Amino acid sequence: MAFDSDRISVRARTIAIVGAGPSGVIAAKYLRAEKAFDKIVLLEQRSRPGGIWNYTGDQRDEDIFSIPQTDPNKGLQKPEWRPKDATTNGGQSKINGANGTTPSFLAPMYEQLETNIPRSLMRFQGLDWPQDSQLFPKHETVLKYIEDYSADVQHLVQYCTQVTNITPVDANSPTSPWTVTTTNLLTNSSTTSTFDAVIVANGHFIVPYVPPIPGVQAWNAAHPGRITHSKYYRSAAEFSGKKVVVVGNSASGADLSNQISEQCTLPLLWSTRSASLFSTTHGAAGGQDTKRREVAPIAAFLPETRGVVFEDGQEEHDIDFLVFATGYFYSLPFLQDVKPALITDGGRVNHTYRHVFFAPRPSLSFLALPQRVIPFPVAEAQAAVVARVYAGRLSLPCLAEMEEWERGVVEDMGTGRNFHLLNFPKDGVYINEMSTWALSVAERKAAGLEEEEGVGKNPPMWGAWEFWCRENFPAIRQAFGKLGRGREKVRDVKELGFNFEEYKREKERQEMETKEREKKII
Repeated sequence: MAFDSDRISVRARTIAIVGAGPSGVIAAKYLRAEKAFDKIVLLEQRSRPGGIWNYTGDQRDEDIFSIPQTDPNKGLQKPEWRPKDATTNGGQSKINGANGTTPSFLAPMYEQLETNIPRSLMRFQGLDWPQDSQLFPKHETVLKYIEDYSADVQHLVQYCTQVTNITPVDANSPTSPWTVTTTNLLTNSSTTSTFDAVIVANGHFIVPYVPPIPGVQAWNAAHPGRITHSKYYRSAAEFSGKKVVVVGNSASGADLSNQISEQCTLPLLWSTRSASLFSTTHGAAGGQDTKRREVAPIAAFLPETRGVVFEDGQEEHDIDFLVFATGYFYSLPFLQDVKPALITDGGRVNHTYRHVFFAPRPSLSFLALPQRVIPFPVAEAQAAVVARVYAGRLSLPCLAEMEEWERGVVEDMGTGRNFHLLNFPKDGVYINEMSTWALSVAERKAAGLEEEEGVGKNPPMWGAWEFWCRENFPAIRQAFGKLGRGREKVRDVKELGFNFEEYKREKERQEMETKEREKKII
C-alpha cells in the first residue's frame, strides 16, 4: 500500500473473504476476474453455501439474544450440531463432522418467506433466474440460485471455518497486512494466517435489536417465552388463537404481521412509529385491513396484567405474544481489536468510505452494509471497485478526503442507524456511481482479463427500466400478494399490469406536451 498527499494505492496479493454467502461469493468472482492475485480464500462458518438463505426451521434459541437486547457486542455465533441428514431447503452440507454431525447456524429465514424484490431486479450479472420461478421468489429458490452462482468458486471456500479474530500485523502501520485467526469447527483447532487484504461479507442479520422499553425486562421475567424477535419467527401457526402484538414497520414487520393475522385472535395489533412503507405490499390495500390494527409505539410494559400502554395512552392487556421486528445491530466480534473502533453502538460501521473501505486501513473493506437497497447488485458494484483497488488499478482518495465524505453523510443522515440507509433512488444512483468508478480503469487486454473489454468482470449499471421497476415494486408486490396462491404462476411484472413500454410512451407524450406549452409561453 502506498500513501501520498493525494491518493492511496493498495496492491494486494493475498486476500481473505469473511463469509461465503451471496456477497462473499460475489467478491470472489470479481477478484478472480482480475487475474491479479496469488491467493483468494473464502472463510465460511457454515457447512454449505448460501449464507443466511439456509433455512434453519427447528432452530430457535441462541445465547446472543436477551430482552431487552441493546448490546451489539455479543461475541461469536455458536453452532448447533445437527445430524448430517438434517438438510435444509433440500440441500446438502459440504462437510460432516464427528459422529455424522455438522455445524448449523441459526438464520432469519421463515417458512413462507418470499423476497420483497422482483427477481429481475435482484439477479446476478450473467445468471438468469430459473424460468419457472415466481416473480418474487421463495427462499428455497433464492438459495438454489445462490448455489448455482457460486459453483465455480467453491474450490476457494473453507467451510466449517469460523473467523475469531482479525488484527493488523503491525498496529502502528496503516499499510500493515492482516493476521486472520480461525477455528476449524470440526476439529476445534485454531489457525493463524496472514493476508494482504481482508473483505468482510458476513452480513448484518446476526445480533437482533430489542429496545429497552420501560418494564420489558420485568414483563419477560414474569411471562417468559412470550417476547421474541423476527429472527426467530418460523410460522404463523404458532400464534393460532393468540392475542399478538407485532412491533416494527419495516418489511419484516409488515410481512410477519400479515402472516400472523391469518391465524391469531383479531385484530392483530401492529405497533409502528410511522406509517409503514410496506403496509400495502403485505396485506390489504387502501386502508381496508380488517385483520390488523395499527397502534402507536409502546410506551411501557405492564407485567401485572400481561399488558402494554402505548404512547397515545391506549392500553392492551392479556397479550399472549409480542414479536419485535426491530432490526439488527452491525456486529463484528472478530474485529473488536482493530482501532479506531469499527463498532460502537452498533448503529453503523464507523470509518467506512463509500460504505466499503475502512478509511484508516483501506486494505480492510466491507460489502453489503447499506440498507433498504437491492443487495445483490449493490454488492456486485462494490466488489467491482474493491477488486480493482486491490489489483492496483484504482486508487483511493487521501485519508482526509475519505473522512470528509463520512462527515458529509453524518451531517445528512446522522450518526446512528440511518448512516447506511440508501432509500430509493439513492440505491440506484449508488449502484451506478460505484460501477462507473469500477469501469473507469484503463483496459488491460494483455493481462488476459475475462471480459472482452479488458476491465475485469463488468458490474451492473441501472438504466431506465431498473429505476422504473425499483420505484414501482411496492405496487407490484401489492398486486402480486393480492393474487393469493395464484401468485405462484406469475413470472413477469407485465402479468400484473405493469408495462414499461407503456410507461415510456406516456412519459414521452407528457414531455412533448410540456415542451409545447413552454414554446407557447415563450
